[in-house]
Formats: sequence, structure tokens, C-alpha cells
Amino acid sequence: MAIRVLLFTQWFDPEPTFKGLVFARELVAQGFEVEVVTGFPNYPGGKLYPGYRIKPLQRELIDGVHVTRVPLYPSHGQSGVGRLFNYISFAASILLYGLFRAKKPDVIYAYHPPLTVGIAAALVRFFRRVPVVYDIQDMWPDTLKATGMFSNEKLLKIVSRVCDWVYGHVDQIVVLSPGFKNLLIERGVPSKKIDIIYNWCAEDVVRSTSSIPPANFPVSTGFRILFAGNMGKAQSLDTVIDAAYLLQEKSSQVTFIFLGGGIEASRLEALAKSRQLDNVFFLPAVQMSEVGAYLSSADALLVHLKKDPLFTITIPSKTQAYMAAGKPILMAVDGDAADLVRDAGCGIVSESDNPQALADAVLALINVSGQGRKDMAENGLAFYHRELSLHVGVKRFGEHFKRLSK
Repeated sequence: MAIRVLLFTQWFDPEPTFKGLVFARELVAQGFEVEVVTGFPNYPGGKLYPGYRIKPLQRELIDGVHVTRVPLYPSHGQSGVGRLFNYISFAASILLYGLFRAKKPDVIYAYHPPLTVGIAAALVRFFRRVPVVYDIQDMWPDTLKATGMFSNEKLLKIVSRVCDWVYGHVDQIVVLSPGFKNLLIERGVPSKKIDIIYNWCAEDVVRSTSSIPPANFPVSTGFRILFAGNMGKAQSLDTVIDAAYLLQEKSSQVTFIFLGGGIEASRLEALAKSRQLDNVFFLPAVQMSEVGAYLSSADALLVHLKKDPLFTITIPSKTQAYMAAGKPILMAVDGDAADLVRDAGCGIVSESDNPQALADAVLALINVSGQGRKDMAENGLAFYHRELSLHVGVKRFGEHFKRLSK
């Protein structure tokens, strides 16, 4: 009989997420029975997607994956209070569903953030005696402080204590980088309880078979650098605008293209216009199925996060997507993410939050020969398939599920 896995995740397709349908579908392909418990899609804009409305329960069957949507308060704006209601409402819904409606699983997988999902999973574990695998993608309270979502020190200490409680009431913790593991060990979590499983990406959408750029992709004879994804405070993209200004001053043939949305997107676009930058373009977010065409149309792909101790132990999920897309990477994140690019030999590394360093890194990448950039792209793709791929990562999760369900 197949092992039954209950996936608690606040974000799931059609929302942009790298641990969504591709993860659940691969678990099914590897022989597991999967039910996803998630919310009604509203991320990143905080508004319900067309075709959805909040109701007590909605069930779907997608590619063999049972998806159960439970109610939540839609919000993802600047308001910390609104975001808190969003998190708490979803946690309350999955707790009630997990306790009273869900068929008893053999194991629960809980995706963090937000922390409230971990609280609900730990409570279901206690009352229904089901082991929990806790997948930590953001380190709280560090992320809350770094992104400016919360700054109240007393509140952050409370969050820290709740995190410690959750860590003590789950059976297996999975983290995305060596730095995350080291930090948890410093906070008292036993090393043997923590496993590092690097993120993968939506492999079927990041590789484009078309050689024709999307219709709205900027026409340029210069070197086109694409940033794709959420534009929030953590991404600190003012630095990229500043680097674009420096490069425009040098009359360098470099074009920066921002693809996506987020709470900073409109402000950044206004900033670029106010500085009269003709080498910066903003494109609206597109469906995941369309992203590959944009990635393949660029000459290099950019990753940037603000300078913060937290982000030295973070590997942004777009890193894996960029590797799988087979393009050189411009990595402007310090620490583990930079180490990954160096180990793979797939791009150029720059100090984060440093416009001059980023501009210099762009010029260094341009000065690499065409064959050299092709080698970077091929190195990244090979490293991805060998170390980071969906099949490899899900197989390792599956080993934990099998062990805990015995």
C-alpha cells in the first residue's frame, strides 16, 4: 500500500512556488499517495486569482495529486497586520482540516514559511500521532527582521521561542543550505535531526524550446541581463538600478530587464524613470509556463538580495531555475549562494548591495568569451541535474517519509 503523505503548504499552483505541483506530482510518480492542503491562490498580489472565491472547502485532482483548498484571509501587502491575519487564518483552517476532516496520513510534510504552518502541523502530530517533516525555506525570526516585516524586538523574541517549540515537536527538519543547518545547530537543534536538501525548480517550464523571444521582450543588440521573480524589500533592487545608472554613464551596451511583480515593483519602475534610465525595462509577471521563453531570451540571469547575515546562508530558489535554464548566472548574493555558483562554475559572483561591484561584475561577464559563457551555462545545467534536480531531491524526501512511516 502506498505511503500517504499530507502536504501542508500555504502557497501552491497557480501561485508561483518551486515546492508546489512539481513536488507533489513527482512524489506521486515515485509511488506516494499525496494530498495537498493549501489556500485559495492570492500570492504575491494579495488578491484572489480569477476563477476562485473563498469557500469552506474546494477539492481538485491535478495530475494524480489530491488538492484541498481551505479558507484564508487574502493579503500580501506592506501591512504586517494584514499578513499576520493571512498566516493565522490559513493555519487555523489547516489545523481544523487536519484534525477533523483529513484521512489520517502516514506522514505530514509542512512547508515553512510561514511559521504558523509549522505550529498547525505540530498540533496535528500531537493529537493524531503522525510524524512531521518540516521543510524550512526561510529562517524566522531572522527573515522577518531582515525584510522589515517586523521590527519589534519583543515580538521577534516570541517568534524565536515559538520556532524553538516547533523544532522540538517535529520529527525531521529539512533545510536548503549548509548555513541554515549550522544556524539551527547553534540554536540547539540536534545535528542528526537536520538534513540539507537543495531546492530544485519547475524543470518543465524553465527550459524553452523556442528560439523566438516573447513579443514584449526588449529589442536590444546589447547584453541583456534578466531578473525574474518577486520584487520585495529582501531583493534590494535599488542596487541594480544604481548599477544600471553607472553602466549607462559608461555608455555600456547593457540592458537590465525586470520580470515579475511584488510590493516594490511600481516604486522601482518610477525610480528608473526618474533617473532617465533607458537601459532598464520592467515587464509584468507571466504564468510559470511562459517564464522559460524569457529566461532563454536573456544573455545572463541575475540573482540579488540585500546584504544581511541571514542571506549569506540563503540560496534563493531562482538560482536553481537559472542553472536549469542553461544560462550564465550573475550572483550578487554573499555566502552559500555564491559558493554554489563557484562550485558549479556557472557564472560571475558579485558582492551584494554594492552597485559598483555589480557593475564591475557585469563588465567582467561581458568580457568572458562567447565560448566561456557557453561553458558556464553548460556547467550550471550539468551541476543541476547531478546535485539539485527534482528527481534527486524528491527521492531524498521520500527516504525520510518511508523511514518515519514505519
